[in-house]
Amino acid sequence: MFGLELSFIWAGIIAFAVLVYVILDGFDLGVAILFPLTKDEQERNVMMNSVAPVWDGNETWLILGGGGLFAVFPLAYAVIMPALYMPIMLMLLGLVFRGVAFEYRWRTKRWKGLWDIAFFGGSLTAAMCQGIALGALVQGIEIADRAYAGGWWDWLTPFSIVTGIAVTAGYALLGATWLNMKLEGRIQAHMRDLAWPLTLATLVFMAIFSLWTPFLDTVYFTRWFTWPSAVFSVMVPFLVLLCAGGVFYGLRNYHDMTPFFCALGLFILGFAGIGVSFYPWLVPPSLTIVDAAAPDDSLAFTLVGTLVLVPLILGYTAYAYWVFRGKIDPEEGYH
Repeated sequence: MFGLELSFIWAGIIAFAVLVYVILDGFDLGVAILFPLTKDEQERNVMMNSVAPVWDGNETWLILGGGGLFAVFPLAYAVIMPALYMPIMLMLLGLVFRGVAFEYRWRTKRWKGLWDIAFFGGSLTAAMCQGIALGALVQGIEIADRAYAGGWWDWLTPFSIVTGIAVTAGYALLGATWLNMKLEGRIQAHMRDLAWPLTLATLVFMAIFSLWTPFLDTVYFTRWFTWPSAVFSVMVPFLVLLCAGGVFYGLRNYHDMTPFFCALGLFILGFAGIGVSFYPWLVPPSLTIVDAAAPDDSLAFTLVGTLVLVPLILGYTAYAYWVFRGKIDPEEGYH
């Protein structure tokens, strides 16, 4: 029983790490995705400055999620990696290009345009591949004899492509609302204007995803439309509309923080919906949390260190955002 409880505790920790990564790194990926829509060099400079102090810390949560999966759910890791090898590798390469662009863009004038492309292209690739990997995981991974039994291109389907586009649009919305919160003047107004269509696009993709997912597997359909989980299915549309209304209300009334936090609410609701659909699977449609877990001793040993490290990571993350709170002046930086 102790091992059973530990496996679910660890599933919660990894889900939390992934959620924090999505909402934190999501907005700085979104900032880069908006680069082609900028009006001039000044906009691009101040946009990059808005995430420069925090972007690398945001990726800590991706390491925690991936490392935790490897350490405590090795069977799931061994199944997911060969199934999603291509999108995961492309995502990591995109993050590398994005990170290099942060360092080199400020050190050159001649090649600044090239690093702008790397910043945008790497972030777009990472966002698309994260969505594609999510879509491939939701549609199910074929397993036989506790190993991946599918083909090399099973991850590439219409559903996974639509999910990739949806995640990209959502990240762009987070980026636009983040910049609305952090910037001033004409640049803030530009980002506020971009946030309107991005909110509509995100809502459309959420609707498509919600209508498509129950028909991927009968278990999803049953989970969404039978008691008691059907209560969540009834509540979510109202909560989504409430968050979307908050975004639009904040944009219309020139609020700084309301659109961003309501956009985060959309992501949290989407993540919760995926969690309701998956539980108790870790890799649908056949590998459960208990089946994939490491031995009890390993779960307990790694949990001790994690319970120390996670509060530390949360603490320094919160401190970094506190230090760099407030608006950004295009000439002087944060104030």
